[in-house]
Amino acid sequence: MTETGKLAENITFFARALRAAGLPVGPRSVLDAIAAVEAAHIGTREDFYWTLHAIFVTRREQSELFDQAFRLFWRRRALVEKLIAMMSPVAPGELAQQEKPKAGALRVAEAFASPKQETKPRERDFEFSARMTVSDRELLQKKDFAQMTAAEIAAAKKLIAALRLPDDRVVTRRFTADPHGSRVDPRRSFRRSLRAGGAIIDLAFREKAERHPPVVALVDISGSMAEYSRLFLHFLHALTEHRRRVHSFLFATRLTNVTRELMSRDPDEALARASSAVEDWEGGTRIAAALHAFNRLWSRRVLSQGAIVLLFTDGLEREVTSSLAFELDRLQRSCRRLVWLNPLLRFSAFEAKAAGIRAMLPHVDEFRPIHSLGSMQELVAALGRPSKTADPKRWLRSAA
Repeated sequence: MTETGKLAENITFFARALRAAGLPVGPRSVLDAIAAVEAAHIGTREDFYWTLHAIFVTRREQSELFDQAFRLFWRRRALVEKLIAMMSPVAPGELAQQEKPKAGALRVAEAFASPKQETKPRERDFEFSARMTVSDRELLQKKDFAQMTAAEIAAAKKLIAALRLPDDRVVTRRFTADPHGSRVDPRRSFRRSLRAGGAIIDLAFREKAERHPPVVALVDISGSMAEYSRLFLHFLHALTEHRRRVHSFLFATRLTNVTRELMSRDPDEALARASSAVEDWEGGTRIAAALHAFNRLWSRRVLSQGAIVLLFTDGLEREVTSSLAFELDRLQRSCRRLVWLNPLLRFSAFEAKAAGIRAMLPHVDEFRPIHSLGSMQELVAALGRPSKTADPKRWLRSAA
């Protein structure tokens, strides 16, 4: 690291890896980083870390990716020159002793290995679009976000970002100023008249305000739902960016509010915070207890103004009692629509034979699958208008 050429080469490679991992690093940042390191006369690894951090990190949510990249940058070999020359992945034996990767760790690891492909002709470079083949979609839909490559994460982000909610605004009791409104606003009309000394009556009009109804999601994160819960949480994260009033709750054996955690702009950081906030991830299933806790503690807070509730669970309750139907009926009466999203509907031979499913079906408004991007698109369209094809009564008739 004493030679200027090696120093510039190493920082350039590190900046290229950061850019591949998702940080907006450009040539100007590379030049500033090289100048800062030379001017600061770096002597320790910590000084080098914070010098580069001050240049490359411009937002708080980027710190996690930078930290993972820097640790990998120094861990590969004792000397940075050898690390860049060899660019070899971590040995399998070392991976077994490491801790569980943090948010964005896979993207960072891939970013260090990707320069091998930079020397090849880039004839097959392309941009991901929302219109992909069926096989590509199925691959992205079933794969865990922690196991996705950087390219797959970018493709999934664009596909989910393309899901636009319909104009499902509802009329509220409040009024808003509208020059073309059908009602006279007495208060604003009097104010206008006073400005002119009362000689002229300038009528102001108003109309009932319209706003998007709140969306409340109750997500089952038990062991049987682990394959789909992370994908749905990513969908909720994208939904939170487009809607102001989105409330998210996770449950397995207990209920946890993760609304604040999913407000983080970076999806990896948001999912990592949501995972660390719960203590029963991939545990057992206690749907009745979770619904009871929601109805008692959160129902009046978040189910105002005609909220839509998305219940994401397979309905495989551990102990089916009368309280399950009671709590679900109470939830249905408290919201405008209760939509049950069940990944078990992906099977064409699905039948409502489980005791928990039979107890829940009479108390939901819609019963939908949620196993693919196609089902997400149908859900987005259904938020604006109810669909008769998702009527839960037909499943009750088939079960009988």
